[in-house]
Amino acid sequence: MPQTLFIDTTNLPRQKMTGGGEMTEFLNEALTGARNVVGTLRWLGAGERFAAGPSDRHQLLYLMEGSGSITLEGKTHAVTPGMGLYLGPSESATIQAAPGATLKIFHLVVPRIPR
Repeated sequence: MPQTLFIDTTNLPRQKMTGGGEMTEFLNEALTGARNVVGTLRWLGAGERFAAGPSDRHQLLYLMEGSGSITLEGKTHAVTPGMGLYLGPSESATIQAAPGATLKIFHLVVPRIPR
């Protein structure tokens, strides 16, 4: 049976990330009973970066606020709100806030489903 939850992310504790920035999980088994997905909000300050992957999971990164860049396969791309990135298992990317800017990122991680 489906379960609908209202999640007020402003009341969830933020944790410092290694390498800078902050994060809070808002979708996981402990908070919502979700066993196959983890949803995280990430905040990066000016010049801070987050390295996503590589992992054995699928990842979706969506820029909600701010400006910065994503480095993927050795190429750097400017990003603004509304832009996103899908990473398949074993792929990786680095997201960095622009000088004088901040970023808010929606990060969704799901496992690889065996065939």
